[in-house]
Amino acid sequence: MDTTTKRPSPARARLIDAATRLFYEEGIHAVGVDRILEEAEVTRATLYKQFGGKENLVLAYLRGEDEMLRGMFAEAGAAVARPAELMDAVVEGIAGDIRLRHTRGCPFINAAAEYPDASGAVRRLIDEHREWFRSTLQEVATAAGLERPAEVAASLVLLRDAALVGGYLDGDERVTPAFTRTAGAVIDAHRGR
Repeated sequence: MDTTTKRPSPARARLIDAATRLFYEEGIHAVGVDRILEEAEVTRATLYKQFGGKENLVLAYLRGEDEMLRGMFAEAGAAVARPAELMDAVVEGIAGDIRLRHTRGCPFINAAAEYPDASGAVRRLIDEHREWFRSTLQEVATAAGLERPAEVAASLVLLRDAALVGGYLDGDERVTPAFTRTAGAVIDAHRGR
C-alpha cells in the first residue's frame, strides 16, 4: 500500500493563485489564458494538463473561494462557546470580509454575471456554494434559538449579497456599519421572547 502523500503541483498552485487574483480583480472573461500563463509563469501545455482548459480553472478558483469561506465558518465555530455568539461572529466575519478581502464584490455573484447559463458547471458550483451558505446560516440560527431560522438565513444571505456589492460601489466605510446594524436588527427581531 502506498502511504505517500501526493503534493499539489507548484505549477498548479501558481495557476490557481494567478487566476484567483486576476479573475477577481479584472473579471473572468476579461482575462485571457495568455495573461494567466504569463502571471503564473507556466506553459499552455501545463494549463491544459492541470485543468484541461480555462473553465476548469474558473471552477478551481471558485472552489478555492468556497473552501476559504467554509474554513472561516469552521474557525468561527471553534472560537466561540455558545451558538448565540456564533451568530454574532458570523456577522462580524461578513463585515470583515467586506472590509478586508472581498473589496470588489462577491466572487460568486461576479462569476454568475459572466456565466448566465444556469445549467452550466460554473453556475451549478455557485448554486452549491449558496445553498451551503444558506443552510449553514439556518443551522447557526436554529442553534442560537432564533425564531424562523430559515427567514433569518435568507435575510442574512440577501444582506451579505447587497453589502458585498455595496462595499465595492460605495466603500466599506458606508456599507459595513449599515450591514452590521441591519443584520443585528434581523437577528434581534427573531430572538425568542
